[in-house]
Amino acid sequence: MGREKSIAAFEEAQKYIPGGVNSPVRALRSVGETPLFIKKAEGVTLTDIDDNQYTDFCLSWGVFIAGHANPKVQQAVINAIPNGTSYGIPTLLETQLAKRVSELIPSMEQVRFVNSGTEATMSAIRLARGYTKRDYIIKFDGCYHGHADHLLVSAGSGVATCGISSSSGVPQDFAKYTLVAPFNDKEALREIFSRHKDEIAAIIVEPVPCNMGVVPQQNDFLKFLREITTENQSLLIFDEVITGFRLTLGGAQKFYGIEPDLTTVGKIVGGGFPAAAFGGRRDIMQLLAPLGPVYQAGTLSGNPIAMTAGLATLDILSQPNVYEELNAKAERFINKLAEILRPKGVVINHVGNMFTPFFTGGIVPHDFNDVKKSDTAAFARFFRYMLSHGVYISPSQFEGNFVSIQHSDAKLAEILEIAKGFEG
Repeated sequence: MGREKSIAAFEEAQKYIPGGVNSPVRALRSVGETPLFIKKAEGVTLTDIDDNQYTDFCLSWGVFIAGHANPKVQQAVINAIPNGTSYGIPTLLETQLAKRVSELIPSMEQVRFVNSGTEATMSAIRLARGYTKRDYIIKFDGCYHGHADHLLVSAGSGVATCGISSSSGVPQDFAKYTLVAPFNDKEALREIFSRHKDEIAAIIVEPVPCNMGVVPQQNDFLKFLREITTENQSLLIFDEVITGFRLTLGGAQKFYGIEPDLTTVGKIVGGGFPAAAFGGRRDIMQLLAPLGPVYQAGTLSGNPIAMTAGLATLDILSQPNVYEELNAKAERFINKLAEILRPKGVVINHVGNMFTPFFTGGIVPHDFNDVKKSDTAAFARFFRYMLSHGVYISPSQFEGNFVSIQHSDAKLAEILEIAKGFEG
């Protein structure tokens, strides 16, 4: 596959954009490649500017559960654009999507729209601190909740890929109220709550961590989080920016039967446009301005195009048996892929239609320490092999991959045949 045009485009981009990309992992540095420059996406197929085509399992980091350029979403957006793209004034669409989100995720009794997952998690934490009048929060090693200063502490994802645990430019005082525990470690949490009794505002967690790769809970860990936060009058925040509407219409909280106090959603809720939201119990949400003292605002928040795309996407996902069929299809594919890669020391963690192949020599990762044992050079070889055969997986050992409703059984069978040729 020739990629001369993409290589030239990257050289040009680096003159004007730091690193040539607008999000670090897109640079593909950790896998020893130069970025693809995409000109078109449809269904599960990406086409780059060299006219190479790739079957996509990254899906804009989980956004396109209904496939790229879904005709129903596209038509809804095309119909909406002539009416204007942003007003800075309320529209009926905001209420419609907020009502829909609340119906699908009942713990989100009230919803505030923002433009990115970072804004959603940052705002949810500010709100939790305002509600509890406490300063400390707990996050988990390897979980990524956006790039707000106080959250770039032991973050996974691109931060891990870059080989750093935090970020330059973040004063220590900004991060000192963020306490970090290993995921799936109940005793570590008990110790933190004992040491900081009556000081912890909230725990924030990805119910299915995806930014250190997919790492499922062990021993009812999420239930334990609900119990220990309730006992200590702290709030539980589910960061469902990735898992919201991904595993079920009700998100991971429905999948696991756990009700958090606050939830953040993103990616799928915007249907491919910049949109996210945070929401939760009414008594907490009513502390937000203009009703209360916790300030949050955004000029483009709830813009009519993103709201339209979100509503159209949720309409598609609300059709009968969508998740049953998607998760069953994904389960068959992932199990067969695991069989193919197991002799090469690869373990595949998955929940529903989310999965990560870990090059750990057979160790099943349960936390970020396990994940960090991965052979990232071997993963890079696998990425390059798959790319050379027209398959685009998420370009980091520390990320998840996704199956969409547009991945056909025939296409997935093709991918399995390609994977058989990987020699390690």
